[in-house]
Amino acid sequence: MNDISRRRRWRAHSVEHRRLADDYWRRQRLHHMAFLEWAEGGFKGPRPAEPKPPDYPRLPDDLRGLTCGAKTRAGTPCKRTDLYESGRCRFHGGLSTGPRTKEGKQRAAQNGRRPTRRTKPMNYG
Repeated sequence: MNDISRRRRWRAHSVEHRRLADDYWRRQRLHHMAFLEWAEGGFKGPRPAEPKPPDYPRLPDDLRGLTCGAKTRAGTPCKRTDLYESGRCRFHGGLSTGPRTKEGKQRAAQNGRRPTRRTKPMNYG
């Protein structure tokens, strides 16, 4: 199995894990609001039951130890194993590649050209 298909499976696993976690925390917030209403005497009856934590999908064994694999400046593949959902590490995670529009490029060209404010020299006297 090649790295491209392994990385796709990593992303699919990460997306499913994130979906389950988001749903659990949404239910946890709803439970908290219901508990506060119950504690203030807003409704009678038994205490609201706390939501059960989700059964997260198990990471397949062949994806354990998956490395980033991006090409480093030295020309060797990156060996980091702490990957984001994208399947890349924090150094090669696909952050911004810069402005795309003409206006954005003009704004970026102005960076560093603003005059700096002069300050008084410190008196250590």
